[in-house]
Amino acid sequence: MSNLHTTTLPGFDGAALAVHEVGDAGARPLLLLHGLFSSAEVNWIKYGHAACLAEAGFRVIMPDLRAHGQSAAPHEEAAYPHNVLVRDAQALIAALGLEDFDLGGFSLGARTTAALLAQGLRPRRAILAGMGQEGLSAWSGRRQFFLDAIDKRETVTRDDPHFMAVMFMKTMKIDAVAARLLLCAGIEVDLAALVATDVPIGVICGDEDQDNGSAPALARQLAHGRYIEVPGTHMSCIARPELGQAIRDYLLER
Repeated sequence: MSNLHTTTLPGFDGAALAVHEVGDAGARPLLLLHGLFSSAEVNWIKYGHAACLAEAGFRVIMPDLRAHGQSAAPHEEAAYPHNVLVRDAQALIAALGLEDFDLGGFSLGARTTAALLAQGLRPRRAILAGMGQEGLSAWSGRRQFFLDAIDKRETVTRDDPHFMAVMFMKTMKIDAVAARLLLCAGIEVDLAALVATDVPIGVICGDEDQDNGSAPALARQLAHGRYIEVPGTHMSCIARPELGQAIRDYLLER
């Protein structure tokens, strides 16, 4: 992507976080957070979503989360306090001087977005993609699944339900020590506060994606939520142009 550029900004504790941007510097900012074991490149750039949004008039800002992509992956437990990804997002928003902006995330990035909204962050509009009701209300089981995948990474067999997660983690060259610390840190979402927020929220999910529970049920709970269906599973919808188009169309609504 010709106008893509990458900078390094400090996380909550000064850890180096890679932040990728595409679009005009004076355009409307859109902060997008990727999913677990992924990166800004895979979630937003590789399959054209960032380009689609930039062409629609957005300055698309895509950090690599701590322990992912080109960002720092420290092995010290102190680098992973509770809500670490929320703290990092708050640090980036401050460093970038974002005030009037849109916010979105996919899967783990959506959970981080939900926590930010519940804590009182007020973007103009928000996107929760690849996220359902149980992904917010019953996260402990989902987290344990990925902790087990990390622990099984050298012995998992093809018929194991963790196999695809392990393969993706290996493909993405995820640091297992850092990823385990990140998962154990957790992200707390105040569901009552999220449900009551006055921020319009687009809940965008693949029609075959139940990985984080029911997206329509989540949208119905939200005071200003709307469910938007795109084709695909939790993994395959990332590679479909409809995901970026759905984000674009929701954010451009009057």
